[in-house]
Parts: sequence; structure tokens; C-alpha cells
Amino acid sequence: MDRADLTIIGGGAAGLMAAIWAARTSAEQRIVVLDGAARLGAKILIAGGGRCNVTHYQVTADDFCGGSRNAIKKVLGRFGADATVELFAELGVRLKREETGKLFPTTNKAQTVLDALINEARRLNVSILTKRRVTRLAKNEDDAFAISGEWGEIISPRVILSTGGKSVPKTGSDGYGWELAKRLGHTLTPRLFPALVPLVASDDWRPKELSGVSLPAELLVHSATGKKLRIVTGDLLFTHRGLSGPAVLDISRHYLDAVEDDPQTQLRINWLPGTPSEALDATLQALGSASLRKLLREKLPARLADLLLELAEIDLERTGDQLDKAARRRLVRLATAMPTPIVGNRGFAVAEATAGGIPLDQIQLKTMESRVCPGLYLCGEICDVDGRIGGFNFQWAWSSGYVAGVSAGS
Repeated sequence: MDRADLTIIGGGAAGLMAAIWAARTSAEQRIVVLDGAARLGAKILIAGGGRCNVTHYQVTADDFCGGSRNAIKKVLGRFGADATVELFAELGVRLKREETGKLFPTTNKAQTVLDALINEARRLNVSILTKRRVTRLAKNEDDAFAISGEWGEIISPRVILSTGGKSVPKTGSDGYGWELAKRLGHTLTPRLFPALVPLVASDDWRPKELSGVSLPAELLVHSATGKKLRIVTGDLLFTHRGLSGPAVLDISRHYLDAVEDDPQTQLRINWLPGTPSEALDATLQALGSASLRKLLREKLPARLADLLLELAEIDLERTGDQLDKAARRRLVRLATAMPTPIVGNRGFAVAEATAGGIPLDQIQLKTMESRVCPGLYLCGEICDVDGRIGGFNFQWAWSSGYVAGVSAGS
């Protein structure tokens, strides 16, 4: 039977961050990281197309969903984006800011980020043990934790649980960490669903024919009564199954949550972001003898422009003054508020984040220590916090990992 002063279950972004700061806080204690995979950091390595979007240049609580904004703000305030940039610079990883505000390593390689974290943890004498899937976590009579699996057992007075949510389960985050937490008295949010996930459209939705075409668009989640619940503008990608791209991933969480409350919730798309229906209607009325097709092709990919005219039942050679009121209204609706029949999503297998988890009101946010099980700390995606696309989920991992590490290491 092995013993450690602090055991961290899960060696992803949050777990490695926690290990580094626990070791920096108290160098003399024995810190062990247990991870079920053969190699650490699978999710770091696939992030950002293999480049790892480390954080965003500007991060606020409004970039997140799940727990209350005020609760999230408290944790982010302890270790924000600037601190992240400073830490990685100290570890030899310089970050560059791209047009979107995302920060990537100048090497354009996620491996650079992972190596820096692992090397620093090892420099601080943290023991990193792989192929150590934890199947049992319990408190002994002396209040120490017994952590075990097929590999054996470790006894530890303090534990950090950083096992992730359920997104991309092949990387090891299959939701089992929640089961460990539940056995120690925690409960989960009523809903657990994929966030930042591509959406699947019905088979007869014609724009799927445009698979591979990308363009900027404005996506709107509408309630059954027509109320706008969420608007996201950004790049959209047609796929053979439906929709993907940054804007779709961002809106997916809000659409999937809203449709649970009301199955009549609709996703509508404005293919001309920044152009309201009234403005397009006025433009069409003033078009005169000019070509409708030419107008649309100046603003949209040619194949989409032609498809919109076909769906509006308008001849491709029609001019503005040949357009009757009914046809004009059909075109305006299809171009600026196209109803999109979503029938599902691609699931946790490809989702970049998890919506739901352990509620933040079960955690002391100054320390990330459990309110229901003293000595247990929680950080990363296991918590009910999910950010929009752009490095925000990594920032939550760094921030919450820092707080948990410093607190558990004290």
C-alpha cells in the first residue's frame, strides 16, 4: 500500500496545473498524479486542431455557462488570462494572439504545451503514474482517502478530482469521476449534455448539399413564441450531416438546453449577418432591373445564393422589378431567418466540452474544496462550468486547477 500527502486523480490540463501549484506551494510533500491513460494529455494534444488554444486574450465570467457568473468570476479572478500567459512564458512557451483573440503557442504545436506542463511537474518532483484508472475512492475511519484500482491502492489525506466531464471519452474523460464524487456525497446538475458540438439537420434539409462550404452567419435560438433566446455570429460550415464551425459550436449548447425546456424551440439562420430582414426587403424593392442572382452572389457563396432562389421558387434569371410580394417575402425569410430543422447532435464523442456537472454551490470557491466532503478538491470540467469556443474551457482548467492546487498544497 502506497501513501501520498496529496493525490490528484486525472492528469489533464486542470490536474497538471493543480499538481504544479500544489508542489510550488509546499515542496516537501509527496504529490502523486494518477491517470488512467497510457499517455497524459490526449485532450490537450487534439485541442485547436493540434495547436492547443491555450486561452483567450480577454476572459470574463460572461464567456461561461453553468454555475452563476459571480461564482465563476471568483475563481477566474484568482488566476486569469494574464497569469496564464506569464506562467507559460516562464515555462518556455510563448503565446501569440490571433485575429479571433485566441492565444496559441508560437510553435503551433499542442505538444509544446503538454511537454511544458509535464516537465515542470516532474521538476517539482511530482510523481506522475499512468495506466492507473481509479475505480474506488472512499474515506477511511481516520478521514484519509483510500484510492484504488486494479493497479493497487494509495492512502492520502487530501485528493483533487480532475477527471473531466464526458466530452471526447476516448481521451479518458468518460464521466466516471462524477461517480466517484457521488459516492462521497456530491450530486450532479439535472442535465448533462454535449456543449460545443456539431448539429445534425434533418435528411431533407437542402443546404446539406453544400457540405464543405463555409461562410459567416448569424444564428438565432427562438422560443416557440418567437422570443430571441440567444444570438451568435461567426463562421459556419455545412457538413453532410448538418452544421459545424465556430458559430454552430457556440450556439449548440444554448439550443440543446432550450429545446429540453421547449421542444418547439427553433434554430434560425441569417446568411447575411448584420442585415436585418427589413433591410434586405428594402434592398430587393429598390433593385429595379438588376439581377437578383447577381445581388445574392455578391454577398454569399454562389451555390448558396442559387439554392436560396430555388427554395424561394424564384427563377435564377429574375430581376428585382419582376419579383412579386409573396416571392420577395419568401426570399427574405430564407436569407435572413431560415428555419433549420435540427434533429440531433454529434454527441459527446466529438463535443469539445460538457454542459453540467458538480454544481459550484457544493464547492468552496476560495479553495475549490468540497463542501460535502472535507479534504476533497474539485477542478476543471468535472464542475458545472463550460465556456464558449476560443480557449475559455482551458482557462477554467488553469484557473480552477491553480486554486485547487494552492489550497490542497497548503
